[in-house]
Amino acid sequence: MPRFFRFRSALLALVAAMFASGAVSAREPAGIRYDQIPETAYAVVAEVRAKAGKEGELRAITLTLVARVRAEPNNLLYFLQEDRESPGHFVFYEIFATQADFEAHNATPHVQSWFKRLPELAEGGVKVMRLQILGNRQ
Repeated sequence: MPRFFRFRSALLALVAAMFASGAVSAREPAGIRYDQIPETAYAVVAEVRAKAGKEGELRAITLTLVARVRAEPNNLLYFLQEDRESPGHFVFYEIFATQADFEAHNATPHVQSWFKRLPELAEGGVKVMRLQILGNRQ
């Protein structure tokens, strides 16, 4: 039997075993569901661009935010992304329970420390779009 087919057969057997054991469920999605996002939710898309030669430093300090922000009590969702075609261009997608929770997030020590490093690492400041979520109850 060719190597590809042995690998494919083993992979299919593994997936079947995971479904059978309950490790994977097609019926029970994890995490927050769209209709569970409160109507007061406050979404933000923000972006920041590293200065030339500072991409790695900005990436390193920005990555430290992910676990801390996700642990904030009223953070519902927090994603940090980097443009594949423009390293050092970071985009955040964030949802907080309310606008006040977003403002409290910006006042946390870890975010304030990050803001203080931006003048040396980033081109300009953070560009922020404050968004209202539409259609999450449909």
